[in-house]
Amino acid sequence: MDALIDLIWPLSAWHWLVLALVLLAIETMLGTFDLLWVSIAAGATAVFSAFAIIGSHSWQGQFLFFAVAAVGLVVLGRTVFADMRKKVAEHPTLNRLMSRTLGQRATVIAAFANGQGRVRLGDTEWPAETTDGSNPDTGASVIVDGTEGNGLKVKPASA
Repeated sequence: MDALIDLIWPLSAWHWLVLALVLLAIETMLGTFDLLWVSIAAGATAVFSAFAIIGSHSWQGQFLFFAVAAVGLVVLGRTVFADMRKKVAEHPTLNRLMSRTLGQRATVIAAFANGQGRVRLGDTEWPAETTDGSNPDTGASVIVDGTEGNGLKVKPASA
């Protein structure tokens, strides 16, 4: 038992640094942002303990510094940085590559027959089908109106 007490007391910067890392690891698993602030307070206490003026870095001073820093940072985190806790809405076209083509202008590279042909959009050629059954000629501009599978639904571009 005495060996354990000798290991813990006197507290050093290493104790606070280990506490900060343990709290940070738990925070990464939970994702609540509450332990993040306490972890930062423990890290700040490690710096305080390493560089404080002789006499002010006793274990009581370290605990007082940690308590004030932890409470202050948690309050700051809950008020000023409250937006960090909000979930960010997913971008509407994230992981939906085909939906990014909607509304874009493409060029017909193979004349349409029976409402089907090929268009170039950017640097990629796509199979395409007209939504109105028209048959645009090669070189004509069309607007992407929708997608189906790996093909585009297009309509003639108005001049």
